[in-house]
Amino acid sequence: MNLEWMYWTVPTAIFFTTIFLMIAGMLVWELVSPTIERRGFLRVPTTRGTRFFIGLLGTAYVHLAWLGLTDWDLWLALPISAVWVFIVMRWG
Repeated sequence: MNLEWMYWTVPTAIFFTTIFLMIAGMLVWELVSPTIERRGFLRVPTTRGTRFFIGLLGTAYVHLAWLGLTDWDLWLALPISAVWVFIVMRWG
């Protein structure tokens, strides 16, 4: 029986660890200070967790667009993604 294992590179491990820690941080934040729904520029009632999820989806799209439309280093998309998540979490 031949089992294929996923090869975890350091950037991949850092990425998934960061996502896990951000979700854990959101859990602690929710337990300490429960969220209320509000409307922002997204025009739908959202909670803190919903805005975080939308922010993560947006970063995935930014990175996919970066890979598909440019030949530049992928690390340059990180600041754009960070700004997107900040904007969605703050005013979304």
